Order: sequence, then C-alpha cells, then structure tokens
Amino acid sequence: MAIDINGISSPKVQGPTDDSQLKKPAQQSVAQPESTGRSSVADTVSLSENAVQLGKVDNIAISAPVVDTQRVEQVKQAIASGNYEVDPAKIADKLMQFESMLKTDS
Repeated sequence: MAIDINGISSPKVQGPTDDSQLKKPAQQSVAQPESTGRSSVADTVSLSENAVQLGKVDNIAISAPVVDTQRVEQVKQAIASGNYEVDPAKIADKLMQFESMLKTDS
C-alpha cells in the first residue's frame, strides 16, 4: 500500500509472482574440525600486570557504595550547628600522600 504525501504518489510496487523470485538466505559453511575433534589453531591470551591490577580496582569500584549518606548527614549537621572544624595540617598531609601516589618511578 503506497502512501500519498503532498500529492506525490509513487508507482505501485509489485511483489514477486512466485517463490523462485524470493531471495533465500545463503547457507553458511561451517569449518569442519580435524579428525581428532580439536581445533587446528590454539589461541592464547595473556594480560599484563597493569591490566590485572586495573581489573581488581574496577571490581572494588563497582562494589563500593557511591555515597556514604550517613557521613554526609553528619557533616551537614556539624556545619549547620557550627561544630565542623577544618584541620589544615591534616588536609595538607592527605594532599601530600595523594601527590606521592601519583608520582611514577621513572
């Protein structure tokens, strides 16, 4: 059934008149295994130590909660009540630890 859009009509499309005009799916040939039933090519995969470590970190990150809602509420309450204290020395120490973790031994 043709749809007439803006007064433009297309010629009618006729279907195949018999089954011989229908395309039949090509048959896929399957490679036959050797007489032993084993593959003739052995594939191997090896992962670098970095890839293994990244996989472990990924698993840890997936299992960790996104936000510690209890801690967020504690900080909110401390700020609201005026009891939240900032320790500049502790912040500096943590920044230095983080910076040393980023350095590479080259």
